Amino acid sequence: MERMARADAERATGDAARSGFDPERLARIDAFLKERYLDTGKLPNAQLLIARDGEIAHFSHQGASREDGGAIDEGSLFRIASMTKPITSAAFMILVEEGKVAVDTPVHHVLPELKGVGVYNGGGAGVPFLSKATVEPMRMLDLLRHTSGLTYGFQNRSNIDAAYREAKLGEWHGGHDLQQFVAALGQLPLEFSPGEAWNYSVSTDVLGAVVERVSGQGLDQFFHERLFAPLGMDDTFFQVPADKVERLTDCYVWHPKKRERVMFDAGGQSGWAKRPNLLSGGGGLVSTALDYHRFCQMCANGGTLDGARVLGRKTLDLMRMNHLPNKADLSSMSRSLFSETQNAGTGFGLGFAVVQDVAKTMMPGSLGEYYWGGMFSTAFFIDPVERLHMVFMTQLSPSALYPIRRELKTMIYSALT
Repeated sequence: MERMARADAERATGDAARSGFDPERLARIDAFLKERYLDTGKLPNAQLLIARDGEIAHFSHQGASREDGGAIDEGSLFRIASMTKPITSAAFMILVEEGKVAVDTPVHHVLPELKGVGVYNGGGAGVPFLSKATVEPMRMLDLLRHTSGLTYGFQNRSNIDAAYREAKLGEWHGGHDLQQFVAALGQLPLEFSPGEAWNYSVSTDVLGAVVERVSGQGLDQFFHERLFAPLGMDDTFFQVPADKVERLTDCYVWHPKKRERVMFDAGGQSGWAKRPNLLSGGGGLVSTALDYHRFCQMCANGGTLDGARVLGRKTLDLMRMNHLPNKADLSSMSRSLFSETQNAGTGFGLGFAVVQDVAKTMMPGSLGEYYWGGMFSTAFFIDPVERLHMVFMTQLSPSALYPIRRELKTMIYSALT
């Protein structure tokens, strides 16, 4: 597997022109990142991987790995946060292909803790919740596309997300394990009836619990056996092994009062070096650009990579369709104050956002392009029309602080010949 990683890294030195890019235009992306984000101290580092037709056309590394360490390189480990979600979604679809569960299966058939959960109808702030029955049951489809009625505690927009914070739902260390997490959710009402709206939420964490319950394996074990080992993703895990901790980068958050980034999780004393109580299928993984590139290439190849097939071609086709009701986009369905995407022209598939109308996004792109990102400003996109994908790594939260994803996407497409 290490030979695979070395081979991928060596391909990065290949001729970008052979992949249909203008090399000078690709190079100016690195200069832009240095001037706009690194020299100003906005970001600690920036790693950019661009691949086309199965070959890495560009792979650059800039900035420090740690405040007291050296530069980032192809082995640097990054907390990918919500870029975990497409991996969990792929894991679930493996079980669908085996006939063990279906996309339209009611969630309570697998997780009975959620049977009878109703929709918020009053109460909160010290007053017992009132609820009413859902119009339709929550289905696996709703978990995959974030139409479940669940939410995130950090949304700060409703009595329900306040209850999530009070119940400490979503804390990876010291809080609930995955099964206790589901049981706690079963005690709280939904924000809306499943399928009626889109809200970025803990849906994919619940989907991870489904994977555990259906497979009979821990989520980490299932990921390793069914995805990471077959794909050669040897540097992707919930807990960084002791012999790889030195490769884990520092991670920062923006301090609004100090107007600067401050340390969130130091690589040398990282919480990710310990096994979390909650194996978060919605945001818990650590990975490298090269490993995530392999996941993207598997998706681009229709479920296979280097002779290993983990999903069927038609399953990937299904996943990257827009599954929002009536082919809506997020601008008409979203109730979320935050997500890892902009809403206009964007639908949602089974695990990631999908471009439905390029003009409405106001960015270069292709119909059917699918993508997502993570709270520490990591991002990826896969374009099936231009046969290219990008993986971007850095470590700063929140991800919406700078328009870097829009800038990168625009500059990458401008480099196509």
